[in-house]
This record gives sequence, structure tokens and C-alpha cells, in this order.
Amino acid sequence: MQNQLITYLRAGHPGLVIITHEEVRGEAEISSAVRSCERRLLVWSSSDGWVDAQENRSHPCPDPLDALQWLEGQFTANDPRKVAVMRDLQLHLDQSDPLLVRRLKDLLRMAKTQGHCLILLGCRSKLPDELSHEFTTLDLPLPGADQLRVVLDGILSSAGLPASAPDELGEILSSAQGLTTTEAENAFALSVVEAGKPIPLIIAREKARTLKSGGLVEAVDAKVTLEQIGGLDLLKQWLVTRSRAFSREAQGYGLPVPKGLLIVGIPGTGKSLTAKATAAAFGIPLLRLDMGRVFGGIVGQSESNLRSVIRTAEAISPCVLWIDEIEKGFSGGHGGGTNDGGTSSRVFGSFLSWMQEKEKPVFVVATANDVSKLPPEFLRKGRFDELFFVDLPSRTERSAIWDIVIRKYARSIVRFDCVTLSRATDQYTGAEIEAVFVEALHHAFEEGRDVTEKDVFAAIGDIIPMATLMDGEIGRLRHWAKGRAREAASKVSPTRRTRRIQDN
Repeated sequence: MQNQLITYLRAGHPGLVIITHEEVRGEAEISSAVRSCERRLLVWSSSDGWVDAQENRSHPCPDPLDALQWLEGQFTANDPRKVAVMRDLQLHLDQSDPLLVRRLKDLLRMAKTQGHCLILLGCRSKLPDELSHEFTTLDLPLPGADQLRVVLDGILSSAGLPASAPDELGEILSSAQGLTTTEAENAFALSVVEAGKPIPLIIAREKARTLKSGGLVEAVDAKVTLEQIGGLDLLKQWLVTRSRAFSREAQGYGLPVPKGLLIVGIPGTGKSLTAKATAAAFGIPLLRLDMGRVFGGIVGQSESNLRSVIRTAEAISPCVLWIDEIEKGFSGGHGGGTNDGGTSSRVFGSFLSWMQEKEKPVFVVATANDVSKLPPEFLRKGRFDELFFVDLPSRTERSAIWDIVIRKYARSIVRFDCVTLSRATDQYTGAEIEAVFVEALHHAFEEGRDVTEKDVFAAIGDIIPMATLMDGEIGRLRHWAKGRAREAASKVSPTRRTRRIQDN
């Protein structure tokens, strides 16, 4: 960020907006850049007024209009050139004061001719249309390993603890990736209090809590393995082949970093489970993105939220970014987004550009049930490494699912005939098979005994599979996937093959 600021200052940019939740770190970066350019730094806030950082003199003026009027007097002379930082001015712009907007535009024109610069510092960019093209927006990236190490060394020094061993240091810093310096400092300190030293597990726990409270991305504990997914052998084989793609050996070999995977299919067939298992197979963290929370009602908030998500994912990288039912979040991007002022289209375009150009190892796993709602440009090669279609499980896959479900609920597999149960649950999804077994467990528990195969067959008779209710939708989805997506499973039961012929 410091080098970028120096470049903009030397290029004569009159107005910059720096978006960050780390005000102290942001001001430190600005201060270093100002010293490198031999400028004079002025800082304003509604509580302190203007403060001359070099001469440590202050001028009280809590009102932003008075503050801008005072700054005009400082900008009349270009020797020395000045950099003025205004904290949280965006909050005052919420009131849509035309006089404030006009004075800002006049001040920027003066700054341009005299070689000064005005920097707005805050946690979000919210400018009226009259100013949106007057400022250049910069995002302060989350701290890297070097900056986190400085914070860690400070905590260890204050606690009187020795420096972490080299083999432990990497794990500690990796567990804190994606946190701000303040959040990392709190996590390090908490770990020292709880365990007497920084523990990666405690730090990762605090990071998960912090990300969850943010509401946009959530750190998910990926305990699901590929062995816990019944069927989908081709999809699992594809993931195993790329399980080492994020290693240093792969980079040295010249392998490109995998971009991601789009899984399209019928609800309940294991798409979300596969997303969780992907992170476990790759041995990297899993982040879950709720696209619905990205879109905000305030102008510019949606775009700012997406930038925040990208910054977090890239800071934690390598990681898996899981977007469930992505068509619900991006369906507005198809057709111009006229119903929301173009917000969906802008967010969609920004996400596509990031998917195409990202260099950080962030593997995106997106799932979709209704692919017809996805814009065509989202599906073309270059966005994702591969597109897989997950159909209803075949007889062999259903037998494997029954085996997994029975073992999951700690019941002896020898008491159940998985082959017979597989035949009885033709056209059932994996989620419906598990629902059947849970229903049988409830019935047996009510009668005070263990579950039997008879209970399972009774529950099968009580559940109508979704394939029966959505026969037309499933047929259209299969027709679309033919020739457009790879099959996730290699074995196709005779029943499924007959249905495909009928659908076509």
C-alpha cells in the first residue's frame, strides 16, 4: 500500500479514498508515504479538528464545512505540498449536503492545480454521484505474514515469552491470516492467556468466530472427507488428482493454480457435501460465502462487501471459497440488473473479473440447482476449471450411501441389507436416504428399542422422493447437462439410462 500511495502522490492525484477498518495502520501507511514524498501531513477528525502531524499544532473545527474552509487556506500555497487526511467524512456525506459536496469539488480543483492531495479515510466508500469520479478508491489489504509477525513479537515481548520456534511460527501466522492487526493481536493475546503461548488451534478458533460475526464469510470446520460421500467417483478422482496442486512442489513443477469447480445438479445429491470434502482433500481452510449478504441497500455497499470478501479470501489463501446455490445470488446479473439500478450486474462483473484474473490460490467451489438462472458468461471456460453434473444416485451409489448413513448413526451394518434398501429407494437422493433412516430412528426410539430394517422400510413408504414431484425439472436439467458438463459418476443404473432416453 505504501508504494502505491507514493505513486499516486507523485502522479498528482488530488483525491484518494482509502477503505479500511484499521485506521491506525492506514494512517501509518499514509505517514510513511508522505515522508517519502517530503510532504506535510494534516489530519482531521470531528473530535480533534485539524492536527499538523509535523509541528504538532491543532486547529479545532468539528464541523466539516469549517474544516474544508480552513483547508482551502492551507492549499493556496504549494510550498510545501500537503496531504490532508479526513477521518470518517463519508458519514457527513450521508446527509446529502449540497454545500459540502460543492466545497469538496472546489477544494479538489485547487489541490490539482497546487499539487496537494486530500485523502478520505474510513471503513467504507460512500460518495454521492457528484464525487464518485473525483476520487480514486484504494483498499488497504489485510496484513501479510511479515506484519502479523511484528504483532506476534510484540505480544510475546510484553508477556515475557521467547520467540516462537521456526517450525511453529509458520503455523501460528497461517492461522492468523485474514485477520486485521487488531484482531490478530487479540487472538494472540487470548491464546497466551489460555495456553501460555500462541496456539494455532486457538487462533484459528478466534478467526472463525471473527469471520462469522462479520456476516459475509464464515470459516467452516471441514471434517467431511471424500470417503464419506457415496458415489461420485469421477468427481472425487478429479479432486484427488488436484489435491497437491497448492503445494510448493506443484509450483516448482510449473502447474497453474486451480481456479475452481462448478457443481450443478439435483438438490440433495451431495453437492454441498463435496464442497466441504474438497477443503479436507486439499488440506486447506474452507470459507463459506453467503451471496445474499453481499448485497446491501446502501449505494456502493454491495461492491464494497464483495471487495471485502475477496480481500479476506486472498489473505487466508490458499483456501477453498464455497458459494452454495450461486444462482440465487447472481441471477440478477442476467439481463442487466435493471430492477436494482445495475447493482447485481456490477457485482457480477466484478466477481467474474476476479475469477478470471485472480493470482492468489483461492479455489472457488460453487454449487447450483437451477443452472438456467446463471448467465452464459459465467459458465464459459476460464472461470472454472471444470463443470460437473450430479445426477440421482445409481443403485450401486445408493448402496454405498446406505452403508455410510448407517455407520454415521453408529449402527451395525450387518443388520441391514444395503443392496435391498438400494432397490427400495430407487430415485431417492442421498439426503432423502438419510432422512429415511432418521425417520426410522425416531420411530424406534419412541418404542424404546433399537432401529431395525423393518422400521427403515416403513419409513421408505412414508416419504415421496423429490424426483417424483419434480420429474419435468430434473429431465430438463439432464438435457441441459448433456454435452455441457462432465458426469460426476461413471456408473449409470439401467433405470437412470431408461429415464434419460425418455427425457430426450
